[in-house]
Amino acid sequence: MAEVDVDISGEIDAKQPFVSQRRKRLMNFQMSTTAKEWLQRRREGVRSWKQFLNTGNVKLPLSVAAVGKRVAKNIDHFQSNYIGVFLVLMIFCILTSPILLVALAACAGACYIIHIRNIENKLHLFGREITQVQQYAAVGVASFPLFWLAGAGSAIFWIIGASFFFIGLHASLLEAVDENPENAFELEMEQV
Repeated sequence: MAEVDVDISGEIDAKQPFVSQRRKRLMNFQMSTTAKEWLQRRREGVRSWKQFLNTGNVKLPLSVAAVGKRVAKNIDHFQSNYIGVFLVLMIFCILTSPILLVALAACAGACYIIHIRNIENKLHLFGREITQVQQYAAVGVASFPLFWLAGAGSAIFWIIGASFFFIGLHASLLEAVDENPENAFELEMEQV
């Protein structure tokens, strides 16, 4: 066979695909490492929802003293699940209150507009530059009456109260891990 010489020298002019400024900002968004670690631990700590909602393990405690131990053990064991219950109650409260939903959307929209505007150019008022933190503070002050009219205070207390009720009820009635050896999640054995 004959050898063939092919000249492959030269430069390739590869154009970068168009990426919008908004997409670049979203791609560069970095969550702090502490928040990432905490979120990762919460995800890893979620117990099986089947185990969490197992009605076969629901029993009244034998004494009042046993309630405290049971609640402490269940909250420690199902901590991530209880955070999920809290988040579901919070989303339920926000979605069932349309005025509060509109108020939150208006506040988030104003913050987004401030963020976008400060990337392009800074805001000047009466010859002074208004920093981004000052603009966010102004949105917070302006949105306070809006949240008050929307009933955000009562929504917060409803979320806290409902969370304490449901989590406390579940933690006190669900048989703790070591109370029933048949349903134990972790089995410890001693040598005899």
